[in-house]
Amino acid sequence: MGRDGGPDGNLARWRAEEQHPFTGWDFSHIHGRWSEESPPWSYEDLARQALYGARSAVDLGTGGGERLSLLADAFPRRMFATEAYHANDRVARDRLGPLGVTVVRYASEDVVGGPLPFADGSLDAVLDRHESYDAREVARVLAPGGRFLTQQVDGRDLATLRATFGVGPAFPQVALGPFVAAAETAGLVIERAEEWWGDSVFTDVGALVYYVKASGLVPGFSVERYEMVLRELDSRISASGELRFRCGRFVLAARKPAA
Repeated sequence: MGRDGGPDGNLARWRAEEQHPFTGWDFSHIHGRWSEESPPWSYEDLARQALYGARSAVDLGTGGGERLSLLADAFPRRMFATEAYHANDRVARDRLGPLGVTVVRYASEDVVGGPLPFADGSLDAVLDRHESYDAREVARVLAPGGRFLTQQVDGRDLATLRATFGVGPAFPQVALGPFVAAAETAGLVIERAEEWWGDSVFTDVGALVYYVKASGLVPGFSVERYEMVLRELDSRISASGELRFRCGRFVLAARKPAA
């Protein structure tokens, strides 16, 4: 018998988690049932530093604007954000519009090598938290002396969890070394480059179902398809009280040389 009251009860709970709405990039629904260690740096503090003295800036892939809204007191006179997904776009506009942010539809993964919707040298800062980007485009839109900050999820993030579902790394090329090389090739000067590994912890399978479904970690995921895997994971939680997987992040800060 599973820890949630029996096999059938577990299945019903997992299906409910699979169907639970998800908007923006907000995992508060599983707060207390999922936790993730934090890198030694503060992305918020680094973003504030990047925005200091800027007259214009953009946040790439803002999601629902949750993170960007925390920086409202540091916004320059012209603040932009991009977002690709329609549902997130509406959430971002509702959250960021009243703060003076212009939200622009832009799907970086669909136009790799294509232009960002900003003029050459028009931005003093480019922020990017967990969004794909083209370093050449970042360099193009930055003004001389402009700053670029990105935090990325390492392509090997949660590799053991993916493997449990028979899935390999989706983006093995996403690693600090290649990103530093791309930034330097684009003409940016690296000011900080650091990677970190920690633990992501789930205390019940329902939280894991919600996370996997919402994040798209396992393509084609469904409770029905992976029921036996989920039951095995539930047995592991019954024995140890948690499921623990390695998660990875890296941060890169760079500047465009002054003219």
